[in-house]
Amino acid sequence: MRDSLRAKVIEVCRKKILAKGDNVNVSFYAFFANKNDDPELLMEAATWWIKTHELDHFVKARDVITLVENDR
Repeated sequence: MRDSLRAKVIEVCRKKILAKGDNVNVSFYAFFANKNDDPELLMEAATWWIKTHELDHFVKARDVITLVENDR
């Protein structure tokens, strides 16, 4: 995962946790606008989420942060 996407994922997850609490769930779509303006980046996130880590559609934001931080 490229560094810019890694930073975006962590930022979005932290904002969601602050807004909705520690048990909030996210999907990889949470990191993108409601339009497909960067399909390559979307596919990179989807591949990381679905193929690499075999995550369910919704996952605890805190768990996603841990995965991203440990996935170097």
